[in-house]
Amino acid sequence: MSHDTSNNTDRRSFLQAGALAAASAVGVTPGLMAQEAAAKAAGPIPKRVLGKTGVEVTMLDQGAVRSNSLEKILRYSFASGVRVFDTAKVYGSEPDFKKWFENQPEVRKQIFLVTKDMPRTPRQMIRMLDERLATLGTDYIDLFFIHGLGDEHKNLNDAIDLVTSKEFKEVAETIRKSGKAKFVGFSTHHKERAKIIQAAAEAGVVDAIMLQYTPWLDKDSPLNKALDTAWKKGIGLISMKQIAGQFFGDKPKGNILDDVVRKVPMLAEKKLTPFQGLLHAIWTDERISAACVSMKNTDQIRQNTDAARRFEPLKAAEIRQLRDAALDHGPMLCADCDGRCSAAAGTTAELGNLTRFLTYHEYHGHRAEARREYAALSPEARDWSGADLEAARAACPNRLDFARLLPEVDKHLA
Repeated sequence: MSHDTSNNTDRRSFLQAGALAAASAVGVTPGLMAQEAAAKAAGPIPKRVLGKTGVEVTMLDQGAVRSNSLEKILRYSFASGVRVFDTAKVYGSEPDFKKWFENQPEVRKQIFLVTKDMPRTPRQMIRMLDERLATLGTDYIDLFFIHGLGDEHKNLNDAIDLVTSKEFKEVAETIRKSGKAKFVGFSTHHKERAKIIQAAAEAGVVDAIMLQYTPWLDKDSPLNKALDTAWKKGIGLISMKQIAGQFFGDKPKGNILDDVVRKVPMLAEKKLTPFQGLLHAIWTDERISAACVSMKNTDQIRQNTDAARRFEPLKAAEIRQLRDAALDHGPMLCADCDGRCSAAAGTTAELGNLTRFLTYHEYHGHRAEARREYAALSPEARDWSGADLEAARAACPNRLDFARLLPEVDKHLA
């Protein structure tokens, strides 16, 4: 027995020494290797089928982040079991993926890669796809999205036509047949996204949609009905930009988390953090195949992958408790935004977009993108002076404190 143990120990030491030497040769820190080894030992992340594509994707996606060590984040997320990775032209993160694929070419075939661009017409998608492939350093993308559908269109009908027209259907078929992108869809956080999703679902051309989402949607809301239509049509649904603010922020103030746990007993019972509880609430909606989360560091990746492995559907009462706790602690992003806040405030300012851009700046690390999108708004869409902000807060589904948030918008983005 002692002889076998000695041999095993010696072999283990030899392999560890070899691994450390290899790590040094390629510039990888031993600490990161140890973290990745521990992550791999945790086991796979549960998967769900992405609509009619038939492809199984991990319930947790690695969203885009801004970081000088992005390749390490990507590697650690992969080692932790995540197999869906999201990027886009405007994020500036595609070159990091190219570097990752060059250093570990075997990874490309093991992940589901999503990227995005902003065409004004369907025909532009073919050229943009070639550009994305070159920047990513790969010969195919799993899912190619039109980025932020509706944001770059002054007319809602133009956005709807983009994904329902005969030309779009022909281009989508051409792209799929080329093998350069297996599937085609769009992302959207437009205030009228319910109409966009409903029309796209009825047209039946897109394979998947990524949308700004909250797990406590009113069942009779237009957005919820649009998601029902998309689900029945076999369109894969991915949640993004779930919520942000003091409640789920990176730097909670005071005893917020203790207060949340007190208000939501199931968090302590299930040993979940508030954000893990939010993920469980999202995954409780069987229509949602995956949640795309911008995980910025190894701690966030560990917590979120742990949440995925321990997922159990929540009861309706538990989701309501989570919702009430979130509203009590000042969210910055209204995932339900449909423009009713601006209408109630008597303003043409796009209050929901202004706070969304502030969220990008303060919580997602997309500061240049936040300023770019803010600058792209018309002067009228940025000017909230004279608006009845208390009326806006009362009308907002997530009760955003516009009187507190909008001065921050002007401070950081104007």
